[in-house]
Amino acid sequence: MRDYRGRRDFGRTGEPSGRGAAAGAGRPRFVVQIHDASTLHFDFRLQVGDVLKSWSVPKGPPGDPSEKRLAVPTEDHPLEYEEFEGVIAAGEYGGGTVIVWDRGDYEQLSHDRRGRPVDFAESLESGHARFRLHGSKLRGEYALTRFRGGPGAAAGEDAAWLLVRTAGGGRGRGAPDPRRARSARTGRTLARVAAEEAGRSGETGEAGEAGEAGEAGEAGEAGEAGEAGEAGEAGEAGDGQA
Repeated sequence: MRDYRGRRDFGRTGEPSGRGAAAGAGRPRFVVQIHDASTLHFDFRLQVGDVLKSWSVPKGPPGDPSEKRLAVPTEDHPLEYEEFEGVIAAGEYGGGTVIVWDRGDYEQLSHDRRGRPVDFAESLESGHARFRLHGSKLRGEYALTRFRGGPGAAAGEDAAWLLVRTAGGGRGRGAPDPRRARSARTGRTLARVAAEEAGRSGETGEAGEAGEAGEAGEAGEAGEAGEAGEAGEAGEAGDGQA
């Protein structure tokens, strides 16, 4: 999580810091988020242990076994990121709007040549992992296969994978038009999330300006009252001398 935390200022971004949830019981989780950053893309994340292994998928997950989608690995994200939906501030890493397009859990299907189950982290390390998604939109068998970069290649070091829907999984739901897609959490579009966040920021700014104006008004009234009092005392003193 060092890369994740090192790239973010948690005083400016609402993203989770990753110091909370640990893996619970049950099947591991997955989430697919639509991210309107410098380039509009899908973020595909699979829980492996206490982190979400993450890939940027420009065209989103495939719906047909004949389709192969480029998946570029990014830094591990905290488990709490499954819930994140909002606007990352401009100037921050990944600045832009994020919605949760789909989420759920998944089954690990990786096995060796003898048909014995293989630990999912090991299958990713070896460069090929199969799994079955159980989401509200994505269901069926998929595979991730590394075609560039070795096991030690970190995010951003020319590593690349392919995300495919396996032939055994048949046809399924593919990626939607990201501008029209709705959140699996809230039913909102990217535009709606951005507008609501901008509205909240505007209300906060107006409240701050109103507070400053009120303080300035009170200070002005206090100053006028003080000047009037001083003038009255000066007048009374003059009457006495006369």
